[in-house]
Amino acid sequence: MKNIALFAAMAAVTLSVSAQAADVTAGKKTYDSACFACHATGAAGAPKVGDKAAWKDRIAQGDEILNKHAIEGYQGKKGFMPAKGGRADLTDQAVKDAVAYMVAESK
Repeated sequence: MKNIALFAAMAAVTLSVSAQAADVTAGKKTYDSACFACHATGAAGAPKVGDKAAWKDRIAQGDEILNKHAIEGYQGKKGFMPAKGGRADLTDQAVKDAVAYMVAESK
């Protein structure tokens, strides 16, 4: 029984790591097709991917706030984020994956 429990725990960790890797890969695809127009150029005050200073305070807010703003939209002092980047066809998970990708590239 102990071996089965150990195997199950190892499988869960492996799946979790694989899922995280898939999220970043999926996030890059969403970024490339939907987010790059603003987050590569800084349009509408969007923080550019890779600009650590621009992302520092945003990242400090935590994933929950970043995802909420990306999914629901946000009007801030520095710019405007339309809900789902103006792409209503994106799933919430696709947006979360794109946020994860941008954060990973901007730390």
